[in-house]
Amino acid sequence: MHVIYGGTFDPIHHGHLRLALEVADALQVERMDLMPCHIPPHRNGTGATSAQRLDMIRLAVEGEARLSVDDRELQRAGASYTADTLRQLRQELGPNQPLVMVLGTDAFAGFDQWRDWREIPQLAHIVVVRRPGSDLPTGSVASGLLEERRAETANDLWQAPAGKILGFDAPLMEISATGIRQRISDGHSPRYLLPDSVLQRIHEQGLYGACPDRNF
Repeated sequence: MHVIYGGTFDPIHHGHLRLALEVADALQVERMDLMPCHIPPHRNGTGATSAQRLDMIRLAVEGEARLSVDDRELQRAGASYTADTLRQLRQELGPNQPLVMVLGTDAFAGFDQWRDWREIPQLAHIVVVRRPGSDLPTGSVASGLLEERRAETANDLWQAPAGKILGFDAPLMEISATGIRQRISDGHSPRYLLPDSVLQRIHEQGLYGACPDRNF
């Protein structure tokens, strides 16, 4: 089984990292690929460049054998579309290996706004991470898809290459990249919300309004 966890990771933090390991444990896989997007199509820019975000992710996963980085979306010009990435992965993996993508309830709620969204379940399974206060709207395309393609257990994802959607209850870690960026901009320390190596790089490069010479 090949599992990818995509996002802007702007910046990556302990919530992302802990979730990745929790999903890896639940799916019983030895590796999870963190996949930063190059240009998010549904967001007005990022606080750090794609190269800076990639650098921070690599720093964050050092020493953790189960977490690796896939930078393929940064190698493509233009906006990063999930369907394009999954087509490329499916071509590499072949038709029979299970492929899984991980995303949050908030992102899945707007799934029908994604480009080529109808094709995505044919290319990969989806793990929808349920977060408090972000339930799927009743009657939405996303809630209908979940009911239609619901996987009862993680083992169901091993039985086919694609097509199932598994709801996953994430560990309660209320950490957000938005909140971290705001704390840094306001001159407050976000230490212990993200790896020290990442925080040090943020200060070294003055990202998100950080003061380069300030002790983090």
